[in-house]
Amino acid sequence: MTESSGVIGALDIGTNSFHLVIARATHSGFEVIAREKEMVRLGEGSGDMKLLSPEAIERGVIALRNMRRIADVHGAELRAIATSAVREATNADVFINRALKEASIVIEVISGVEEARLIHLGVMQAIPLMDTRSIVIDIGGGSTEVVIADGLSQHFVRSFKLGAIRLTTRFFSSTSLHPSATSACRKFLHSTLSPSRKEIVQLAPKIAVVSSGTAEALASMVRILRDESEPKSMNGFKFTIKELEVVVDLLAQSPTVEMRRQLRGVDASRADIILAGALILDTIAHEFELQNFIFSDFALREGIILDTLQRTEHLDHQHLHQVSLNSVMGLVERCDDDVAHSKNVARLALELYDSLEKEYDFSPEWRVLLEAASLLANVGLIVSHSKHHLHSYYVIRNSDLVGFTDHEIELIALIARYHRKGPPKPSHNDFANLSEAEQQLIIFLAGILRVAIGLDRSHDGRVTRLDVEIKKSSVDITVNTSMTQIDALEMNLYAARERQQLLETALGVPIMFVAGSDD
Repeated sequence: MTESSGVIGALDIGTNSFHLVIARATHSGFEVIAREKEMVRLGEGSGDMKLLSPEAIERGVIALRNMRRIADVHGAELRAIATSAVREATNADVFINRALKEASIVIEVISGVEEARLIHLGVMQAIPLMDTRSIVIDIGGGSTEVVIADGLSQHFVRSFKLGAIRLTTRFFSSTSLHPSATSACRKFLHSTLSPSRKEIVQLAPKIAVVSSGTAEALASMVRILRDESEPKSMNGFKFTIKELEVVVDLLAQSPTVEMRRQLRGVDASRADIILAGALILDTIAHEFELQNFIFSDFALREGIILDTLQRTEHLDHQHLHQVSLNSVMGLVERCDDDVAHSKNVARLALELYDSLEKEYDFSPEWRVLLEAASLLANVGLIVSHSKHHLHSYYVIRNSDLVGFTDHEIELIALIARYHRKGPPKPSHNDFANLSEAEQQLIIFLAGILRVAIGLDRSHDGRVTRLDVEIKKSSVDITVNTSMTQIDALEMNLYAARERQQLLETALGVPIMFVAGSDD
């Protein structure tokens, strides 16, 4: 997004439908200036959702071209987020490559946990949750995201592989409703949700907020049953579990899709999947002891807008950074046997980065990637000390780090992977798959990380401050300690010099280390 325009296009590439919201940044947040929705059914055609069908890919690309045109009309910089269908498909690269080639759209694939975080962020812009403990439930086509939080402080974040399309394909694919289908679906939902029951009930959320097209359709049916007039917006609409049960019974007693399509409040394009969606919410309500619901018109796409504004510093981005850092530290504390050392390394890496940033053209998000990689570099030790840098890559790559896109997690994992041993090589497939600019980024940030690790070789935080002087022919780093004797730094200086080559390659000049004292 350019500083001059402040206009963002947030594109939610869902399993059932694609949603585009165009918004303009304001001092307090954003204002929506355009919306577009297309029912694409990207996840349709594969029972296990492991394959995007050629027809679904074609529908998706056509929709993306239309979304691209709308974004261009408004001068918006487009950020596209893909969820369950693309996340799980083994041929997702076919769709992603066509999106880039034919619609000029770069697709970010996010984890289910990150999807849940963004949904919660969006919902909070529509429903005044404040510091009340709430549960947010978003029922999509391929997955259902659940978040329990006190305001911005999240206590439970989970993505369940329970979606309206997924369950329709599994239990309700025939044109008429099989007598045992509803009970079979309920049993499956119970088996999937029951392991989380105790934790959620103990957290005792006071407010239950529902979002997504399924939730809106169910809320609309409740409104019609009450004989209430249609509001301008359904946002904030409240209904009870008893009213939900009535709606579920109506849907279950309609044995064909055509009969469900005739029910008042049921969108014709959603009639085939609405029963599965209703059963998901009904089972969640009973499993987690929820009695009342509020519908939010905001969800993932609005969360994308706010997240993007925070990333581009149109809004205070401290919350995003704290959420990301909390997620990183959770993994560090589970896997690292010397957390204090990793924190010292991160401190030194960021101090060196900040000193170099004054002279070099850095992007703001690089700092966050370096911080995460510095903290996570040793998580591979939980697998084995031998080749732990390789284990770190796999641990990070397969984690659900909140606050990062899937590609950002890949970059973090690679920076951590190259914190020791051999430098990046073209023969390393994961490194070779990056663009040339990203390869240079990995070399640079991994180079900083290696030096920072050397500077805390003593594992006791004795290096208190770095003074960096950037010259034409060298970068001179004075390494300071509060200890009375400078020779206390000798081991750390030696280790830093042993590890400086990769950073020198990135900077193009030699690095000179000298000892200094705070005394």
